[in-house]
Amino acid sequence: MNDHRLPKELCRLFPDGGRGRSLGASLPPGELVWPDPGYTGQGRAVTPAFWMSSDPVAGEDWALMRAWHPHSGLWPLLLDESAQPWAVGQVVPDDPRQIDHFTPEGFMTEVWQEWVAQMPADAMEELEPYGAICPGPAPPGELRADPEAVADWYADRLAARGLPLGLVAAGRGADALAVMGWQGALHHNEWMVPMAAVVRSWEERFGARVVSVGFNTLELSVAAPPVDPEHALHVAAEHWTFCPDNVVQGPGDLRGYAEQIIGGHAWSFWWD
Repeated sequence: MNDHRLPKELCRLFPDGGRGRSLGASLPPGELVWPDPGYTGQGRAVTPAFWMSSDPVAGEDWALMRAWHPHSGLWPLLLDESAQPWAVGQVVPDDPRQIDHFTPEGFMTEVWQEWVAQMPADAMEELEPYGAICPGPAPPGELRADPEAVADWYADRLAARGLPLGLVAAGRGADALAVMGWQGALHHNEWMVPMAAVVRSWEERFGARVVSVGFNTLELSVAAPPVDPEHALHVAAEHWTFCPDNVVQGPGDLRGYAEQIIGGHAWSFWWD
């Protein structure tokens, strides 16, 4: 019988030592990444933040690790910009249980009110047809494909960039963002945990899966995207609160952004 026990180095990612975990896939060369105490302002962490491969991987490697996630408890991520922040440990891990205290409704409403209060009157046109009134989260989309299959497809596309693999001890992709201490949206929202609550909701409402993270980027596959203009516009409003730069430094208004995401099976976010 094959020995699928989790490699010892990966066991260190779990507070319980990885008890009962298994991985029936070959682990490429790599190493554990610890949070830099100088960056976090704290002492040495009890557990590493994540594991990272030494070399780029293929999309099929990501897909294989994703398929083993129910057994290994390790969510795979393609890591863009591997020197900073990943290899130097510029991360601030959080307890994923804190995500339970936040809702996408609460995050969206708070950000909407804060940004609207700062916007000049002539800039409000970018939020039409909603204006100053936050519409709240959009209704769920209808699945157009299997979420895991779409995630594997998107990982294959992104892996062509030559990205290393990250493995995070997390129950789902949204939680992996907090567990690994991703700080990509720091200039928009100083704490990642409330944003992870939004991504959790997208996993449930739109069949989204977290595929890749970078210094200030986030890539999600989407199996249930909006396919009509009204729904896409509502989703665009959510994206504006999650990542204003996508709209402001992109098409410039919600209607233009909605045209970009309608029917799309990938959501890409970038924070300035």
